[in-house]
Amino acid sequence: MNSPKAEETFVEVEFRVEPNYAGWRLDKYLRAKIPRLSRSRIQRIIEANLLSEKRLKSSTLVRPGLVFRLRRRMLEEPLTPTTVSEIHRDDSLLIIDKPAGLPVHPSARYHHGTLVMLLRRLYGEGLQAWPAHRLDRETSGVIVCGRTREVARQLMEQFSAGRVEKEYLAICEGVPPDSFVVDAPIAEGGAQVRIAVRIDRRVGRHAVTRFAVIRRFERNGDSFALVRASPKTGRQHQIRVHLREAGFPIVGDKIYGPDEAYFDRFSRRLLEPEAWQELRLSRHALHAAAIRFAHPSTGAIVSFRSPFPPDLEQFVVEPVETAASRAG
Repeated sequence: MNSPKAEETFVEVEFRVEPNYAGWRLDKYLRAKIPRLSRSRIQRIIEANLLSEKRLKSSTLVRPGLVFRLRRRMLEEPLTPTTVSEIHRDDSLLIIDKPAGLPVHPSARYHHGTLVMLLRRLYGEGLQAWPAHRLDRETSGVIVCGRTREVARQLMEQFSAGRVEKEYLAICEGVPPDSFVVDAPIAEGGAQVRIAVRIDRRVGRHAVTRFAVIRRFERNGDSFALVRASPKTGRQHQIRVHLREAGFPIVGDKIYGPDEAYFDRFSRRLLEPEAWQELRLSRHALHAAAIRFAHPSTGAIVSFRSPFPPDLEQFVVEPVETAASRAG
């Protein structure tokens, strides 16, 4: 039994293998989940800090539903949102409107301040919910959760098979065409940020996103557009890297925006005022607006929407005083 001191010092982060990772080596799976760590570092963690019912090695081939935990030292966590909005609930589903700044799953940096832990605190043991997919920490919008592990597994299979339709709203820089498609394969690993992805037509995985301009506007003489993004595949950071590839990066993006090095300085809380001015927003302007899929219990097609958040709406709608000053 752990001593009280150990319980205060260490936390255990649970992982449950999703269907699309079936047959992967354990170290490769964790490398995908914790891309900021090298493979050799992950192998050392597996050897020293992995807890499971049966002994697992780096070379173990994982199966869907496999559960294990990583034990790590508790660090001081950044502040995260402490409330979420419920969009829908039934016996199978819990649909949540995730605020920007809230990670979905526990990680090396976040444990208590995550959607998974927040749902447990808000709903208690009376409501179990397992997110069936992820959104980046700074991305707001619709998250689908299964009320049982079996429902969550069925939902994950729909995502993995590409049977879920998703719609995002993004604010990008520049003057994009009224509609356009980015068909560019995505590979893991950025030039400076380990968790980033890159366009790589030699080793990248197939990725396609359709874009349509909803509104064009200007701020301080610079051009921007509010666009609808419809990803046809589900790669990590797909919309963000595809908009940069097209020449229209998302406002506020610390990896795929003005300078990839911004992300490291932001993580260490050393980002300069000039960088914040260039980013224009404190978070990247991406919102998961709608989702459509087959209900796991009835098979009927259901859809859910999340309203455009106030911080992004405020950026799109030019302040009255600015317009008035130009008119004068």
